[in-house]
Amino acid sequence: MIASHAKLRDELLALVAQSLCTRPLATFARESQHDGESLKDAVERYEVDYAWHVLGSERLRDETIRLLEGKLTHVASDAQKASVTEVLKAAAAGQAADALMSFDSDVPEQVATLLYIRRKADAGAAA
Repeated sequence: MIASHAKLRDELLALVAQSLCTRPLATFARESQHDGESLKDAVERYEVDYAWHVLGSERLRDETIRLLEGKLTHVASDAQKASVTEVLKAAAAGQAADALMSFDSDVPEQVATLLYIRRKADAGAAA
């Protein structure tokens, strides 16, 4: 069971790493300058923050759990909620200090989908 949990966590981390769309702060600043937009305006418009902050936020965790529960059609278990939290915190810890990303990302949907698929596979194997 522990090996299965570690495997799931590693799969989720790999998925998150592959799906992230981040930009270094300097790149984002150049893009904002090119568009004639202040950093403040660009950050507000794109809902951008440091990637480590976005990934570790309650907002992203809650959105992921909400999407998972929609797929499950019931409340997520404490273990499922803990898996979401663990993966997002681990992904946050792996980000460069100056990497930026938007709160508007596919990460919640992808993590929720993988957890749901994994749950269905585990249920099928147990039957």
